[in-house]
Amino acid sequence: MTKKMIMFDIDGTLLDHDKQLPASAKESIQLLQEAGHDVAIATGRPTYFFEDLREELGINSFVCFNGQYVEIAGEVIYKNPIDRELLAHLAEYSISREHPMVFLGDQHMRANVESHPDIEESLASLQIDASQLLFDEHYFKEADIYQALLYCKDHEESYYQDNIRDLNFIRWHEYSVDVLPLGGSKAVGIEKFIEKAGYSKDDVYAFGDNLNDIEMLQYVGHGVAMGNAPEQVKKVARYVTKDVSEDGIAYGLEMVGLLK
Repeated sequence: MTKKMIMFDIDGTLLDHDKQLPASAKESIQLLQEAGHDVAIATGRPTYFFEDLREELGINSFVCFNGQYVEIAGEVIYKNPIDRELLAHLAEYSISREHPMVFLGDQHMRANVESHPDIEESLASLQIDASQLLFDEHYFKEADIYQALLYCKDHEESYYQDNIRDLNFIRWHEYSVDVLPLGGSKAVGIEKFIEKAGYSKDDVYAFGDNLNDIEMLQYVGHGVAMGNAPEQVKKVARYVTKDVSEDGIAYGLEMVGLLK
């Protein structure tokens, strides 16, 4: 078989609903690597939220911050930080509505409030200790920010979409949306990745389960939606596998012919 590139989202794809890596998923990735295929991660998480997982799986290439930061075998090949003026405008607007924000740089994350229960709950859903999060409302003025978290409810999201049109807003949690540069997505990051690595789209597979995976699943030659994905994600995928908790990675890899 021709060498393939397989990209995996993390939450709800590699990690199950309890944020655990199923044994079948780990074994499947080892089999792909032994067969000579390249395996990478494509996630909305920052680099420092999945170091242990990369080490456990022996993966050293990834697309993170929903496509705004790409690293191949230790070499950073693409960065797309958010414009600081846009962030300043968004921060001012969000403060006026009492909606906190978290700014994600390549080394650290900082919040523009000292504490907030919605931030704590959302980070806990990723098994991230909110005590790591320090207060620095001016962090975005000094560091490159590749993604921000804006804390607002679903019915409040349209305020930002209608009034700040130069940024992308993608909901990832009941309390929060990801904020990205306009046009930024995992698909863009993967495009940069495969250009550098020398793959054609037809030789690229991607597994994902959420709204931030839609562009990725549409872009690659073989998009696989997890069984636990919303219907709007399944509709854009070429294939739909089982739920992550039902060995969805192993089943999907067998379904597309990468494993027997």
